[in-house]
Amino acid sequence: MHYTKQDIIHFVEEEDVEFIRLQFTDMFGNFKNMAVTTSQLEKVLGNECVFNGSAIEGFMSMQEPDIYLYPDLDTFEIFPWRPQQGKVARFICDLYRADGTPFWGDSRHILRKVLQQAGELGYRIKAGPECEFFLFDLSQDGSATTQTKEKGGFFDIGPVDSGENARREMVMTLEEMGFEIEASYHANAPAQHEIDFRHAGALATADNLMTFRMVVRTIARRHGLHATFMPKPKSGVEGSGMHLNFSLHDTGGINLLSDPKEEDGISEVGKYFVAGILEHIGAITAITNPLVNSYKRLVPGYGAPVYIAWSAAANRTALVRTGLKNGRVNRIELRCPDPCANPYLALAVCIAAGMDGIISKLQPPKSVDGNIFEMAQSERDGLGIKNLPKDLFSALEALEQDGLLREVLGEELMGNYLAQKREEWKEYRMSVSAWEVAQYIDRF
Repeated sequence: MHYTKQDIIHFVEEEDVEFIRLQFTDMFGNFKNMAVTTSQLEKVLGNECVFNGSAIEGFMSMQEPDIYLYPDLDTFEIFPWRPQQGKVARFICDLYRADGTPFWGDSRHILRKVLQQAGELGYRIKAGPECEFFLFDLSQDGSATTQTKEKGGFFDIGPVDSGENARREMVMTLEEMGFEIEASYHANAPAQHEIDFRHAGALATADNLMTFRMVVRTIARRHGLHATFMPKPKSGVEGSGMHLNFSLHDTGGINLLSDPKEEDGISEVGKYFVAGILEHIGAITAITNPLVNSYKRLVPGYGAPVYIAWSAAANRTALVRTGLKNGRVNRIELRCPDPCANPYLALAVCIAAGMDGIISKLQPPKSVDGNIFEMAQSERDGLGIKNLPKDLFSALEALEQDGLLREVLGEELMGNYLAQKREEWKEYRMSVSAWEVAQYIDRF
């Protein structure tokens, strides 16, 4: 829905909105915001709200100028969980410099630029996420834990699924905010859940993912639970993923992924797109799997992809898969991303890689339809199947060497991202884990 300034003024008056949150996303995918009262609405709508960019980790140094918040009027939402008198609303904002140019650290702008480039080539791209998370107990002092009393598994219901009521309220809240929820259910591990919402344009999907994470965390607290999107919060159970599904259409809305004349049903353009993702996947994982912890999910034995391969037969052991539905290929699914990724950057690098495949007419390797997890290493070697990066360090090395992703992210953001994430890796390498203490303290 498209809103004008007059529409916003009318909504604020009619709905008794008292506070407005100006939200934006930092480099690492965290929602930030500045709150103002509606007495400042004219200033908000005039793009006059400013903040000190050096206060945001990874953005800029102290000598850089301030950053201006430009609200996207179409993202105006009233928070359903806030008071009915003196309501709280929000805008998602773009970030600009004082001279009116986009700020290099604005990941929303980076995604918009990638989509504009794809549009100039005649492609319209939609995306749909499948996002998992855990609902854990809170400690007596209200802090987060990884404890749960439930024993639920895939598709279980209450009372085994003790998070059912919280999940239902999350779904109702999201729908009240305009989401179309396609499914919600208990996932594989105890206390693990999934809520899937309808695909949309890639920019809207990234906005929706940021809103989704905020809603899930907020409603969980109302039920005395802590929601975490950490990829692998507990050993010995499945981690949380965020599979990303992409569809390609032309300007007239024609599906460009499907070709019934092909034996596997996927078009030449679709195969180019797959090949582009596979070509750049090492670097992509530094963005789609951005934590040290991310790579403890990407290990054999827990369902997450480990090997770089694709399947046209909906093979769940493949990193990328397509598959026919009603005789058509409607989407390309990438299965490695996790839900703590910055969704704007994750979608931007995936789409840019896919478009590079189309522009360069890259050919993917042969589709792998067998169970890759159960293959002997010699069989995987014979098929040319390589591993995803096994840790954050390896992914960052691949990112630094990838010219396409450097161009997409820009030199400033790329440099800051690499520096911050390498510091994270350094701190991890220097820390002593509880496992190490338990293994060695008595024996050595």
